[in-house]
Formats: sequence, structure tokens, C-alpha cells
Amino acid sequence: MSALLPSVPVPGRPTTSDPCRVIGRLHRPLLLSSAAMAGLVFTGLIAMAVDDRVLLGESVWLKPVKFGLAFLLYSLTLAWLLSLPHRGRRVTWWLGVVFSVTAFVDVGFIVVQAARGTFSHFNTETDPVNEIGQIIFASGVPGLFFANLLIAVIVSIRPGADRPTVWAIRGGLTMGVVSMALGYLMGFTGTQLTRTADGRLVELAAGHTVVDAGTRQAVGAPDAVTGMPITHWSTLGGDLRIPHFVGLHGIQVVLAAVVILAWYARRYPRLRPARTRSRLIGVVILGWGGLQAITFWQAMRGQPLLHPDTATLLALLGLGVVVTILAAVSVGSTPAVGGETISPPRAQHDSTQVSATFRRPGRVRPEPR
Repeated sequence: MSALLPSVPVPGRPTTSDPCRVIGRLHRPLLLSSAAMAGLVFTGLIAMAVDDRVLLGESVWLKPVKFGLAFLLYSLTLAWLLSLPHRGRRVTWWLGVVFSVTAFVDVGFIVVQAARGTFSHFNTETDPVNEIGQIIFASGVPGLFFANLLIAVIVSIRPGADRPTVWAIRGGLTMGVVSMALGYLMGFTGTQLTRTADGRLVELAAGHTVVDAGTRQAVGAPDAVTGMPITHWSTLGGDLRIPHFVGLHGIQVVLAAVVILAWYARRYPRLRPARTRSRLIGVVILGWGGLQAITFWQAMRGQPLLHPDTATLLALLGLGVVVTILAAVSVGSTPAVGGETISPPRAQHDSTQVSATFRRPGRVRPEPR
């Protein structure tokens, strides 16, 4: 278990924890990018309070804040992952640099457009600032995707962590890659005609909301219809930002599950075997990945998150039942005492055999007669 996660005491295995040493190994460019994103979130929240301009019914500063917060969490996670022992560390270090620089530039353009009171994504205006920004997006987004993909592949091969953490890393990074790939589908949702913060009419090449042709013709700009509180996810049609969000932050969810299971393993012997906790992490990955798939299926059918139909509800219910059964089986199938698995009783005692659970080097002396 990494020093940043609580360790599970196991007889015969000393546990050490030195968070300062681990923090010193964190990827510095990603840490700097995270610090910049934290500053952006703080500044953006202040700007939302003093600037009353709106785009698509929400504050012009809401998008920079959401992007800043998302990249803050993801960059910190990548910085920790790249601190783990793994092959190809020099390659992943430079991939981390590419990710941090690209994220900083892309989010920087979002901030510039927010300050100008216009759109950053899908904007077809021909002014020089927007045209340069769209070129940045056209090159930056694939850079983010492929840097993350290569990091996921390299780090997942043999990360230096315990078994539950390894499975969490592999499952979480996979969901993150899928999430970034889903973002490309937003470019096929159809054009929208809307206005900037100062009232100028502008055409957006695409958007986030999936609706039928009749609804699109009736409302003109589906993304402009009032959405959910805080997130502003659509209440009119299917919003592709939802499965994108679920998958992007899946790695934080599964790593949090690792921490929680390691914590409870100190009190509950059944959770101490790494095999049991690995199975439970697999259940968490299945459940969260299933939620991403269901929300994507729901969005592609033009269905708002808050108004699921019978098919969506049945899918969610089925996922919940499967996850519950698998979790119960995972916990109940491996009893443990003192952190080690109990060996099954033998039919006859044989003093010349060594227990599969407690091995001792050398020959085994026969019992005195």
C-alpha cells in the first residue's frame, strides 16, 4: 500500500508510512498545474459573485470554475500515480508535462473567453482571438487524450502498489480514458444559434444536449434551456456531460474506496486479506463503470437525468442488485483471522508438513516422543 494510503497490519510484515517522502516524489509540473487550477477556482468563485453576465443561462465564470476544479482533482491524482514505482518513468514524466501544459493552455483560453463574455467551445466567430483559441483546442484536446491514454497504459502494466490499489488504478484510468473519448461525441449534437453575454448573435457548431429534430427546431439552442442547479446539466434532453463527468472522476471514487477499505480492515478481519479487498474494488469498478454506461445510454436517447424512463430505472435497479450480491459474496467467501487467511483443517495431523499459511524456512523438526 502506498504511504499515502492507510496500511493494513499483517503479522510478520512491518508497515511504514512516510508521507513527506512520497510528497517529495510527486510530479512537480502537475503540482504546479494543480496550484494554478486552485487559484482559478478561487478567483472564478469571486468573479461569479461580482459579475452578473450570463451565457446559456449561467454565469460566464461557471465553466472556468468547473474546468478548473476538474483539472485540479485529476492533475493531483496523476501526480500521485506517477510517483509510484513503474517502468518507463522517464516517458511518463514527460507525458505528465504534456498533460499539465496542455491543460493550463486549454483552461486559460476558457478563462479568456469568459472574460470576453463569449463561448470557448464550438464557437464559430471569426475574430482573431477566437480563431487562435479554436486552433489551440483542436490540437490541445487530442494532446490531453493521448497523454492520458499513454500514461494509463504504462502505469497500469506494473504499478508499485498493493493489489487493491493496482486494480483501482487500472479501472480508474480506463474509465478516465473512456470519458475523454466520449467528449468527442459532443461535436455531433448539431448546431445552435444563441447570443453572447453582450447580446451578439453567434452560431455554435455543436453543444452538450441530445434532443430530437422537433425539439431542436422549437427551442433553437437546447443548451440555453434552464438546467439543473449548480451543474446546469440539461433538463430538456440527454446531456453528454454527465457520463463524461462520471467516468472522468471514477479514479477518485475507486481510490477513495481503497482508502476506506484499508481503514476498515483495521477493525474487521474479513477485510484484511488483499484478495478480499481486491474483489471489492472490482465490484466498485463494475458499479461505477456501469453507472457511466447507463448515463451515456440515457443521454444518447435524449433523456434528461432527472426524468428516467422505465428502461433506465430497470437498468439502474439491475446494476444495484448485481453490485450488492457481488459485494456480499466477496466479503463472505474469505474468512480471516489476524490478517491472514485460515487454512482448511486437515483430516490427519502430520508434523512433517508446513502450514500453507505460516511457512518456516529449513527442515521441520519432528515432535518429541
